[in-house]
Amino acid sequence: MLYREALNRAIDEVMAIDETVVVLGEDVGRYGGSYRVTEGLVAKYGEARLIDTPIAELSIVGNAIGMAMAGLRPVAEIMTANFALLAFDQIINHMPKYRYMSAGKITLPMVVRFPQGVSRQLAAQHSESYEQMLCAVPGLRVLAAGDVNYAYHALKAAMLSDDPVVFIEHELLYTKKGEVDFDAEVDPFKARVVKAGDDITIVSYLKMVDDVMAAVPEIEKKLGKQCEVIDLCSLNPVDYDTLEASVKKTGSIVVVEEDHKTGGYGAQIVSWAAEKMFYSLDEPPLRIAGEDVPIPYNRTLELAAIPTPESIAARIVAWAEGNGA
Repeated sequence: MLYREALNRAIDEVMAIDETVVVLGEDVGRYGGSYRVTEGLVAKYGEARLIDTPIAELSIVGNAIGMAMAGLRPVAEIMTANFALLAFDQIINHMPKYRYMSAGKITLPMVVRFPQGVSRQLAAQHSESYEQMLCAVPGLRVLAAGDVNYAYHALKAAMLSDDPVVFIEHELLYTKKGEVDFDAEVDPFKARVVKAGDDITIVSYLKMVDDVMAAVPEIEKKLGKQCEVIDLCSLNPVDYDTLEASVKKTGSIVVVEEDHKTGGYGAQIVSWAAEKMFYSLDEPPLRIAGEDVPIPYNRTLELAAIPTPESIAARIVAWAEGNGA
């Protein structure tokens, strides 16, 4: 099924078994969602549970927090990460803190969903990635769905969790096709080994996982080395156990992210590798990230601002050859 269909089915199944689950956001009801993720659900569950809101992100998340405190399980949809900035007071200053500040008397079983990243010529105000800020907030679970099967299982788990979860999607993944194993037991906090290999560990998440996989054949052909590709899936907390096992095997680590390099999320993974895995590394870690520029509208410049399969392959080959691989 399509990525968006997997998300739709996850919401549908949880709404069917739990009447406290409600969805709110811009156009989530009659229109079926900006990316068709909630398509058809209003006909099943009515407008009291699929709530079309004004264009007011702070209100959407604020109302969801109130709903969660009062016993509902809200899923708040924000149209894009850039617009989520308007709700960051609620997402950062309220969602992750009420349970701690109330000594556990208040729970917030809620999810905030939004896509992020570079799509196709949506320019600087619709193309950002903010996982680096969200993951710096204690008490906030941050999941990044880069795979169809993971998207289905992880969203269900997030909706049934008693902790607040930010569920990040990517605008270019909604039409991605993939198999869903409905009977599988998927731990949403466990990283996914997409491809096994013995020589180079490549860590990524969201759409960049697909770009890494597109680059792998060229890398392996030129280097004669086998790449192990890991999809982080959970950005906070991180499944460091899976990363540790891979780095001990390969002796190397490359992190590929779409976000701007300065202050980007990948620095956290590289920092961990330098601090905890220093004696397992045979060469310095490599970070491949977006340029430190606002995302351009021009398509040629847009592609130049972010990693692509071609640039990922070229960077890893040059890095490996420079380190004597």
